Amino acid sequence: MSLPDEFHEIAKRVSNWGRWGAADETGTLNLITGAVVRSAAACVTSGRRVPLALPLRLDGVQTGLIPGRVNPLHTMVAVNLEMFGPGTVATSDDMVVMGLQAATHWDGLGHVSHAGRIYNGRPASSVTAHGRAAFSGLEKAGPVVSRGVLLDVARARGVERLPGGHAVTPEDLSAAEELAGLTIAAGDIVLVRTGQIQRYLAGDKDGYAHPSPGLSIRTPEWFHARDVAAVANDTLTFEIIPPEIEGLWLGVHALHLVEMGMLQGQNWNLEQLSRVCAEERRYSFLLAATPEPFVGAVGAPVAPVAVF
Repeated sequence: MSLPDEFHEIAKRVSNWGRWGAADETGTLNLITGAVVRSAAACVTSGRRVPLALPLRLDGVQTGLIPGRVNPLHTMVAVNLEMFGPGTVATSDDMVVMGLQAATHWDGLGHVSHAGRIYNGRPASSVTAHGRAAFSGLEKAGPVVSRGVLLDVARARGVERLPGGHAVTPEDLSAAEELAGLTIAAGDIVLVRTGQIQRYLAGDKDGYAHPSPGLSIRTPEWFHARDVAAVANDTLTFEIIPPEIEGLWLGVHALHLVEMGMLQGQNWNLEQLSRVCAEERRYSFLLAATPEPFVGAVGAPVAPVAVF
């Protein structure tokens, strides 16, 4: 089934191909300038820190639906080993096998493609089994630090959790922006709270996965108009599942990653952040969210921290 006309029309309006030159591999992260970071640092007044990552654990969010995206398999490879002889200093080491998108993560720009292309018009064939992503691997992202803004859509709609199948619209985002009492600025990293992760935290992994609220295909234009640097939310698949347009799976992924060159995050735990923002009566903060720099990776775990 070919992608619908509506998708192609939006793609033309939000495309950033060539905006930062033909050689660019980082997309909207270019919007995080030195001036943006200096301004973001001014958000820190109390030093209160809020972690946004899920614990990495064997019984994590993955259900096995996506092949290879396994929850972390954590193993000890040395336990109190006196490697230099009896009575010497002993060491313990461990290792992990996991899908890079298993828990709280960023999707890289090579994570999806359409019409045989990834961001900036490069061929999708540049992602290979052995070479990984030849372009826009997440090691290219560098330090991701900027002003973070929580758009608490659930709170703005007067609920603790949006119902499954709710498509977050541009109007929802604007209502949450009004609740926050601020204006999204160029270079901001936007975090969209639906409350869906409450299902996972309560032990309902299947209910967390499906049905799920998520971002509507209409929202990329909202982010593009405001020059948002990156966006993340608290769901497994980011966009609404099942899709709002029949047959259009991962359409928002394609618009963000392929057309806009904008990192997209999933499985971010925004529950404590929602409470702290309400207590502090402000919804902006310094956000440190650098992905692990796996060379050629199309996704990478991240342990984001919001600092007030």
